[in-house]
Formats: sequence, structure tokens, C-alpha cells
Amino acid sequence: MSRIAKKPVVLPKGVELNAQAESISVKGPKGTLSIAKPADIQVSIEDGNALLSANDPARIALTGTLRAIVANMVHGVAHGFERKLELVGVGYRAAVQGKDLTLSLGYSHPVVFKAPEGITITSPTQTEVIVAGADKQLVGEVAAKIRGFRPPEPYKGKGVKYSDEIIIRKEAKKA
Repeated sequence: MSRIAKKPVVLPKGVELNAQAESISVKGPKGTLSIAKPADIQVSIEDGNALLSANDPARIALTGTLRAIVANMVHGVAHGFERKLELVGVGYRAAVQGKDLTLSLGYSHPVVFKAPEGITITSPTQTEVIVAGADKQLVGEVAAKIRGFRPPEPYKGKGVKYSDEIIIRKEAKKA
């Protein structure tokens, strides 16, 4: 039995949850998100809380997963999500022009990344990039794509890394 599926999703002020037969949509100050809903899972809204339940006992685990996704959607449209990236290395720089992120990562050419719809990219300093948006999955995916342009290497620690990431350093070869 899933314990997560039993917990209600608290809907903050200004957030509306709308459950149809085949989808769930959440609307709030930061935007609108929706997801497909399996037919055998019911969503009921009582006293500002959303409760998910399954008819089939074999679908309880899916109910817990859907509850976690809906809770992330509610948090995203109310508060938003963000990932911070740091550029470590001599000459590694980031600049934002409109919706485009231009990265100088030691290649012969600058890397230009266009932000998808619903994502805002800012660069408070030349070595810091902040990816923000309402969709947790999309924010993580965009941050991983930016990190993938030059992942941190274990010898000098150079590259694009998450701000909370710890790079385990290797010792260089000894002659």
C-alpha cells in the first residue's frame, strides 16, 4: 500500500486544480501545467486539498507517482523551481541576450543555447547561470543540457557544474 498516495496535496491560495476524465491541469500565478490522467484514478478536491485514489489495488503505486507529480505541479505554479549552475575554468563565461544563453567554454566557437518556452535563464555573474520555471522536469532537463556542453572533469574540476555538486578529484599520474 502506497503511503504517498494517501497524503493530500495542499492547494495554496491562488492555485486551481481541475481534473477531467483524461487530464489534470493546475493553474497558478506562475503559469498552467497539465498531465494525462489514467482512467482508473480518481481525483477529488475537499477543503483546499486534492486527494487521489485508485479503484484497482494494483494501481496504488501509480497513484503515488501521480500524486508526487501533481504536488510538484502545484509547487511549480505557486513558487516555481530553479537550478543554479556554475562555470569553473579560466575564460569560461556565460551571457544572456534575450532568450539565448551564450557560453564560452574553451571551444573554438561560443555555444548558443535557446531557452524553451516556459523557462527563464539568467546570469547574475559571468560564471553563474540560473535556470527557472514552473515545470520541475523541464527545469532539470534544461539544466542538464547546459551542463552537458562541458561536464566537469575530475582532474582540474573545470566545466559546468551544479552549484551543489561536489566534484571528486583524481590525482594525476605519477612518473
